[in-house]
Amino acid sequence: MAVPKFDKFLTCILKVLGDGKTYRLKEVAAKCADALKISEEDRKVLLPSKRQTVLANRVAWAKTYLKKAGLVDSPQHGFVVLTEAGKGVLADDPDKVTVSYLETIPSFHEFHAMANTNSTTAVVAPPKAEPIETKSPQEMLDEAMNQMKAKLSDDLMEEIMKITWAEFEQLVVQLLIKMGYGPLHFNQDAVTKKTGDEGIDGIVTADKLGFDSIYVQAKQWKTDATVAKPEIQKFVGALMTHGGTKGIFITTAKFSSGAIEESKKLPSPKIVLVDGKRLAELMIEYNLGVTTVQTYEVKRVDSDFFNEDV
Repeated sequence: MAVPKFDKFLTCILKVLGDGKTYRLKEVAAKCADALKISEEDRKVLLPSKRQTVLANRVAWAKTYLKKAGLVDSPQHGFVVLTEAGKGVLADDPDKVTVSYLETIPSFHEFHAMANTNSTTAVVAPPKAEPIETKSPQEMLDEAMNQMKAKLSDDLMEEIMKITWAEFEQLVVQLLIKMGYGPLHFNQDAVTKKTGDEGIDGIVTADKLGFDSIYVQAKQWKTDATVAKPEIQKFVGALMTHGGTKGIFITTAKFSSGAIEESKKLPSPKIVLVDGKRLAELMIEYNLGVTTVQTYEVKRVDSDFFNEDV
């Protein structure tokens, strides 16, 4: 048979992982292909980009959905294993695992909502099911691009959490430099030593000429952790010690409402907060840690060309 749609792999992946072992994703794909009786010829069919097989792509998307729902995990890049929640679903009724079922799980609810909006930072209620024939090709393309961006953001955070704290601090300064905060030769020693840094992890300049120092605090915390108000207050204290007037607090975690309010109420020093979602969004925007694999051009008729006076 031909390669089925990605959602048909949801249950299959859970069943393959049911023995409790950790598998390479390509091994899972092969086992699912066997279980679904996908022909050898169909297993080799490539995407239009020619960079990946249709089978590998759809299994990867199914894995992403299951991971966002907390049913599987990736202990390292390219590997997948069943979680305790996944074991529970497998023991109950794995055949009930559809996209609609996953939408009842809060973590997936948030991911799927982001994938269907125009911003990777927005969180809204999941869209109501809409027959595909009621959507224009442009709407379907926009939704697909949003979902791919949300998946890329998730994959980025997974990789960021595997690097050391020192590498994370370097990554943060690299990002700021890419955003225009002073050229590299001004900032080659921007990341400070861990000992005695008094809460300052890096220093960048406000522009390419090197004016005005901006102090950076980088926290590589678990993505579901929360940076609370006291952390912001400590950062403010460190800024004042250094005589700084501007600071950026970047983390892989989230900020509490108290932390956000604390940063907003300060007239000086000025503090900007960047959480994990925004960090991934900025890395994608400024091409740090990502690469373009394919570009699509959408064209329309140039009406001016046909209406020109001869």
